[in-house]
Amino acid sequence: MFLPSISRLFADTKSLNKPIFSLKLVHLLSTSSSSAGEFLSHLLKNKNVSGMERTLSSVRSKIDARCVDEVLEKCAVDDPQMCLRFFIWAGLQSSYRHSSYMYSRAYKLLGVDRKPQIIRDVIEAYRLQKYVTSAKMFKVVLNLCREGKDAILGLWVLRKMKESNCRPDTTMYNVVIRLLCQKGDMDEAMGLMREMDLIDVHPDMITYVVMIKGLSEVGRLEEACGLTKAMRGHGCIPNTVMYSALLDGICRFGSLERALELLREMEKVSGQCKPNVVTYTTVVQNFVEKCQAIEALSILDQMRDFGCKPNRVLISTLIHGLCKEGHVEEAHKVIDRVAKIGISYDSCYSSLVLSLFRIGKVEEAEMFFRRMLTGGLKPDSFTSSTIIRWLCQQNRILDGYCLIEQSASVSSIDSDIYSILMAGLCEANHLAEAAKLAHLMVEKRIQLKGPCVKNVTECLRHCGKEDLASSIGKPSDKGFFSSSFAH
Repeated sequence: MFLPSISRLFADTKSLNKPIFSLKLVHLLSTSSSSAGEFLSHLLKNKNVSGMERTLSSVRSKIDARCVDEVLEKCAVDDPQMCLRFFIWAGLQSSYRHSSYMYSRAYKLLGVDRKPQIIRDVIEAYRLQKYVTSAKMFKVVLNLCREGKDAILGLWVLRKMKESNCRPDTTMYNVVIRLLCQKGDMDEAMGLMREMDLIDVHPDMITYVVMIKGLSEVGRLEEACGLTKAMRGHGCIPNTVMYSALLDGICRFGSLERALELLREMEKVSGQCKPNVVTYTTVVQNFVEKCQAIEALSILDQMRDFGCKPNRVLISTLIHGLCKEGHVEEAHKVIDRVAKIGISYDSCYSSLVLSLFRIGKVEEAEMFFRRMLTGGLKPDSFTSSTIIRWLCQQNRILDGYCLIEQSASVSSIDSDIYSILMAGLCEANHLAEAAKLAHLMVEKRIQLKGPCVKNVTECLRHCGKEDLASSIGKPSDKGFFSSSFAH
């Protein structure tokens, strides 16, 4: 461990009775790694020196993510301004680059969300000390603003760059534009785009996609469509991501007919504008949200003609919409149709059961669930858990147990349901079933949990299952399973 010498800790003092560091900071140094300790010692010694960053280069220790994290952790609370200046300096070193994780750590440890003033104070300190700032320094600060999604602070930093004669590039503008779009402040974001043109900084593909998405999300569709035409003038070719964002806006704030027209236009254009399954799913979701699932069926025809195969998310969305609107027969037809192109009956009927359950048709959902098991289909884990949990809530414990016994495919239900079933079976004196379920839990290495453990183990002992009673509530262990089946 690195421990600075006494002479270094008490530099430039007339008496050892006047230390420049508190005992707490001495402790911080003594508990730091060698590399972090060197930087901490240097920072504390030169914290009041104008342009302390110039002196940091004299430290020979290697700077890496662990070192930066430790320095932040040690001094962020006592001296956040000094700590932030170190973080900015570290981000400029050629041998090191802050990761997304480190920006997240710095934002949290420095408490920028609670004290955004710290960033303003540091930039003001640079000005007062006449320290020459660079665009790269501001980029580190902007990335901190991005981490906190602070559009106001990000815009302030961008303005300060100009005052400091630092020219922001497209990437820096994009950070602030994205923050403004996330906030919904599209007027300010549009203003920054115009400003970029004035200073000969050209928007790139990211700028246009973010802006079109932002405008689409607030319903400013004409401006969004205008940008799709303007972007070609800057050498940016519209792509699927951009058109998908525009489609989403048209679906939400425009007409679904216009969305279908745009979808057909995309299908006719070659290159990067071709719709993919995400694009089609976006349109289907919007049709379903507007209770027009029947109309969305035509999109399956478009996908077939275009050679794009639907995925489970799209089919589940469409099935749910059809069930919600009372078109269960149409949902069956969709399942038969997509099964022919490789989407399994298992996943489709699981979606059907869940959809019926969610719209309140629980008896119908249970019926189709039982039909799945009888027909040899395998419901997915979530569907199985949902139905069996509901049966338990209705005090239909034996029915729930029978469904588990009926098919091994439903044994992947949530582990807590086994405990609920065990408790219910014992309480209803279904001891033979309880013993079978206990053996199944042993086989699946599922531990009995909750307040029922004592009652269940006593019940198993009463029916002569001492071996299961003594071990079903214990954590899984290979030796336990082997010995259990040996009996």
